[in-house]
Amino acid sequence: MSDNALGSPDEIREAVRQRYADAATSTGSCCGPSEPSALDEHEREVFGTSQYDDHDQAILPDDVKSISLGCGNPTAVAELHEGETVLDLGSGGGIDVLLSARRVGPTGKAYGLDMTDEMLELARKNAAEAEVENVEFVKGTIEDIPLPDNSIDVVISNCVINLSGDKNQTLREAGRVLKPGGRFAVSDVIADEAMDDEIRHDMAEWTGCIAGALTEREFTEALNGAGFQNIEIQETHRVHGAAASAIVRAAMPPKRA
Repeated sequence: MSDNALGSPDEIREAVRQRYADAATSTGSCCGPSEPSALDEHEREVFGTSQYDDHDQAILPDDVKSISLGCGNPTAVAELHEGETVLDLGSGGGIDVLLSARRVGPTGKAYGLDMTDEMLELARKNAAEAEVENVEFVKGTIEDIPLPDNSIDVVISNCVINLSGDKNQTLREAGRVLKPGGRFAVSDVIADEAMDDEIRHDMAEWTGCIAGALTEREFTEALNGAGFQNIEIQETHRVHGAAASAIVRAAMPPKRA
């Protein structure tokens, strides 16, 4: 068995937390290889700020951009509107929270949820530097969101759901906090059906956003099980030999009259 073999759900969570803590203090990365210097040309094309347009990059502090190693740009596909309340699951250094806050304007609000103290400290610093006030970063896990029922208009996430050890619970929690008719718009890694067990059981591949990824079929089933409807999954680009980045959209049923 590999030295990187998966352990219990708690051990997986701690490994993920440690990798994000290292990333926040500039000794490691999130998705992709464990060291920023190890990013090759292909990896720079599929992870991080390459997924954001020039306008988005121009309005963000350098510290936010340097730590962004997600696999997409969920704020570009979420169709956010003035006055909405947004929740970013696994908000990291805060890039998608800050972009969301600008899109929803002063009458809206953007929450960032992260379990890593180092990331929360960095995100709050970045928000202050960017002079964005309609944001709030809260500590917690995506499997147990510390926000009330029916309080969020849009849930976003950038390459984080694949890191969860209990994705069904994560999606149930996303559905719980969304208002009736609320939207789910995330970028995440989708595994090929043929992904082999060696990859699936490698902790380094899990914390690198690959091994824990659901297939398109599994993601659809999990969203259905959590009460979502209007599910759309669209592959955007390959990030690994056995996985791709995808845009995942869904919605909670509207409130009945």
